[in-house]
Amino acid sequence: MERSEQLLLDVWREACRHIELSESAANIANLVRNDLPLEMLLVRQFDFSSRSVKTLAVGRSSPSALGLGADNVASVAKWERLIAWASTGKVSRTPANRRSGEMGLVVPKTLEGEALAGPLRGAGDPVGVLVATAPLNRAITDRDVRLFEMLIEPFSVALENHLRMHELSHLREIADSEKRKLLKRLGKPDQPEEVIVGAESGLRRVLDRVNLVASSDVPVLILGETGTGKEVVSRAIHARSNRHEGPFIRVNCGAIPPDLIDSQLFGHERGSFTGADAARQGWFERADGGTLFLDEIGELPPAAQVRLLRVLQDSFIERIGGQHPIRVDVRIVAATHRDLPSMVRAAAFREDLWYRINVFPLTMPPLRDRPEDIPKLVRHFAARAAQRFGLPTVEPSSDDMLVMIAYRWPGNIRELAAVIDRAVILGEGTRLDIRTALGGWSNESTPPATPSDEPTFYEVIPESLPPRSIPTTQSPANLGEPLSLNDAIRQHIEQVLRRVHGKIEGPQGAADLLQVNPHTLRAKMRKLKIDWDAFRR
Repeated sequence: MERSEQLLLDVWREACRHIELSESAANIANLVRNDLPLEMLLVRQFDFSSRSVKTLAVGRSSPSALGLGADNVASVAKWERLIAWASTGKVSRTPANRRSGEMGLVVPKTLEGEALAGPLRGAGDPVGVLVATAPLNRAITDRDVRLFEMLIEPFSVALENHLRMHELSHLREIADSEKRKLLKRLGKPDQPEEVIVGAESGLRRVLDRVNLVASSDVPVLILGETGTGKEVVSRAIHARSNRHEGPFIRVNCGAIPPDLIDSQLFGHERGSFTGADAARQGWFERADGGTLFLDEIGELPPAAQVRLLRVLQDSFIERIGGQHPIRVDVRIVAATHRDLPSMVRAAAFREDLWYRINVFPLTMPPLRDRPEDIPKLVRHFAARAAQRFGLPTVEPSSDDMLVMIAYRWPGNIRELAAVIDRAVILGEGTRLDIRTALGGWSNESTPPATPSDEPTFYEVIPESLPPRSIPTTQSPANLGEPLSLNDAIRQHIEQVLRRVHGKIEGPQGAADLLQVNPHTLRAKMRKLKIDWDAFRR
């Protein structure tokens, strides 16, 4: 198979494999970086209601500045020209810093370098655009254009699936909210608490902390990689709280267009803007007496962060076009896969809002750190998929389990559930076709994700460690046998901690001297069972 054909096959696999568009964009950018000069790869959506183009997903081969939000199109005429270009399906190319016409509308002004833009279509109509920029010292060639054109159709499918999924999710949240309100009026109990696979093993520590915080009304911030089960844990907090009879409302902050955030969160009065034909309750009002789960809170634009902060401070909202404040009694549970402290330092997330939501943080472990839960999860999702698809329930074989445990699961539980769905369908009720569902991956091949000691997230409230006395330093020369690598790392870290008296962050702190991120250092010390408090004076 030629290189281009294999690359296209891999791109299609990544485009269809992930539920989250951001995961597909990041993985595809990584796949093509040796063939296509990429400084940045953006998937952008056309918002016809506000005549704007907003960024939904970013794939980059190198770090870049934040702030790739919506670009408001200046006029109806420009918008019509943009849609006319998108309807042609033709890729456009422009030199660095000389963008006009449709390229001036779809390429964010903060991006430099030569750029390519290709329309993304759904059901025949343009729904967005794929944008790629090259490094400043690299010119785009005709070969680059041909390779970029190969990406258009896979990304069109990925974007269309993304939009449909979020539309269904939005409708589900509305229906769920109305159902809970009706059950509350009728005095009937809601559904029992969702079964959490791994509650007695890989998630035991997390659920112990859930039990600690559930009965209070303090805000909870759930941190974790995409697909680790943050929503399941948020529902567990609600189900175990005094608000369990009230509504549980989930809002995906990253899926709401910037121009509609106020209306979605706080509601609006009739006639408050064009198209507001009736008054509408926002999510805060719908969640009154219950729990509001703000998923992907790191995606909120700065203006919305200010208004959210005010609600958290005084518990009053005001609808768009309204003249009277409305008091709401809502418990906030927020979640994100982003590094919020880094966003605070970059002024992309408000520091005061960070302090408000980060009262009690919970960190979700990735699935690769919970191998003992994989067999239970496989059986759980296999039984669920068989019921949904009307097929006999099939037990996974021991070989299936070995393959599943050896795989690194970059998409965590969400990816595992999708793989099991495919395996059930491919097995046609007689077996689980795990290897085909994984795209031919086996534990003899190179895993798609490399394990790392660096945490994707951090814990602001450290887990309790058993009290330890400050250890004495031992020289390898005084030992009968060579130190293991972990012992050598432990001794080196303890030596630095002793020198700085347990100080982790700031100038001349342990992280500064070791030239590592403070969160990375804390995670390493937790893994090595180093109690840094014991070194403080």
